[in-house]
Amino acid sequence: MNARWRLDGKIALVTGASKGIGLAAARELALLGCDVLLVARDAATLEARRAEIEALYPKQRALAFAADLAEAEQRLDLFDWINDLGRGLDVLVNNVGGNSTRATLDYELDEVRRIFELNVITAFDVCRMAHPLLARHGEAAIVNVGSVSGLTAVRTGSPYGMSKAALTQLTRNLAIEWADHGIRVNAVAPWYIRTQRTEGKLANPEYLAEVVAHTPLGRIGEPEEVAAVIAFLCLPAASYVTGETVAVDGGFLRDGF
Repeated sequence: MNARWRLDGKIALVTGASKGIGLAAARELALLGCDVLLVARDAATLEARRAEIEALYPKQRALAFAADLAEAEQRLDLFDWINDLGRGLDVLVNNVGGNSTRATLDYELDEVRRIFELNVITAFDVCRMAHPLLARHGEAAIVNVGSVSGLTAVRTGSPYGMSKAALTQLTRNLAIEWADHGIRVNAVAPWYIRTQRTEGKLANPEYLAEVVAHTPLGRIGEPEEVAAVIAFLCLPAASYVTGETVAVDGGFLRDGF
């Protein structure tokens, strides 16, 4: 296959990699030739997913590091581990995130701070810590996993939407600041994707029908469909794309009715 559509010999760090979009992204990157470094909080689940990826793609290495990246000390531990590996990084996928949905007036400020710490500060700090490893190789790529809620109003609660809007702006700023360092920075903005995080809401038939009615493609997305876009943004074939946020939303954002 044309090398522009491969990532052979590259190494990718994927956060929130034990399930959902993060796991799908790790699998997709391994399929394209990457060795993958998987990070998530649940050590047992993470190890099981790591073993699955190595079994699926025996030519690639999959390594796992259990950490809660919302904790600054554990971010430092992660990058001590990565530095000890001695290979640098070519790809970073920032997928860690979380939410508590409620009306704006019902939030405690500590809840809002936790959402921002997890969704914004974690990605901000991981990008900065990854920078020297990515710049060492050049032709590196960061993909931040945002949300359509950072681009339009949806029923996620205002702090989540604010945090994802901040992630979109971080993507733009870093793309400009780090272009000369050989680092492209892009983001994806999913709508409803079938994951553990969404299964509760989507189990309600009325809510599911309403979501599908607002999605021109008429269905819920799959993690692999987001992962494919993430992987594309990391490929040499996407070498002239930076600063973009690509909606993976079945047309949701373009439905003007």
